[in-house]
Amino acid sequence: MVDRQIASERIGDARNARPEPAGTILVGRSLGLRGAVNARDLGGYRTAGGGVLRAGVVLRSDGLNRVTAEDLDPLGALGLRAVVDLRSADEVREAGPDILPGGVTAHHLPLLATDFDIHATLRGALAERSPDKQRTLLGDGRAAAMMTGLYRWFVTDREARETFAALLRLLAAPDGVPLLFHCSAGKDRTGWAAALLLTALGVDRETVLADYLLTNERVAAVVELVLADFAGRGLMREPELLLPVFRAERDYLDAAFAEVASGWGDFAAFWREGLGLDDRVLAGLRANLLDGDGS
Repeated sequence: MVDRQIASERIGDARNARPEPAGTILVGRSLGLRGAVNARDLGGYRTAGGGVLRAGVVLRSDGLNRVTAEDLDPLGALGLRAVVDLRSADEVREAGPDILPGGVTAHHLPLLATDFDIHATLRGALAERSPDKQRTLLGDGRAAAMMTGLYRWFVTDREARETFAALLRLLAAPDGVPLLFHCSAGKDRTGWAAALLLTALGVDRETVLADYLLTNERVAAVVELVLADFAGRGLMREPELLLPVFRAERDYLDAAFAEVASGWGDFAAFWREGLGLDDRVLAGLRANLLDGDGS
């Protein structure tokens, strides 16, 4: 992806579904990193129990392998205890490891869906350079179907569930925060991880969705440049075929939550039986992340 700061930091419609008191700062604060334009704070979201996520304790991002020298000071100022990298080993090898300030513990929790390997699909599409083959691979809804399948896999695959559960345990551990978690684009694996966390804490579904869709605004300029580059270099005649892969879509997140409902009935049962997490983990998350009565 192209290293470029998105010009506008306007959050637009990505507000809490519940109206905020006058003067309250909008949620979704950008970290302002040139090399990770989708890096943002999850602080500010309100829960059904009256709690508010603390600012600066849990952060989500795209890959930190492209951060610049100028980014290291603001990253260091976050006081991070840990960074969790959800990229696969191949992604880390090809794109490079995270560039982190000193004193931060790095955890690698790789998530790779063999049947929905978006990274390999993109690489294959660009290698082909055949418009017909690219359309066969990505066109007529196939790219979107692959993305929907990926989100369903997040829920149905046992190892995927264990990985997301491991991240949640790290967030709940004493002295576990501030913590930043990320994948490559900060959209899919990171998006579902954030959705799990916010839902567990009692944030309403529309607010969870708003946080997820905020990615589209943060990376819009980068996606535009990437698609123009692919067309300009003759890699794709129809680079817009990649939009379902590059964008966050409500249908994708809905597909994951539909699998939760189908397999476990409700989120509470999924928490216990699907993720293998208990009330102690939830209590740890509330203690670490919430101000006010988050029960």
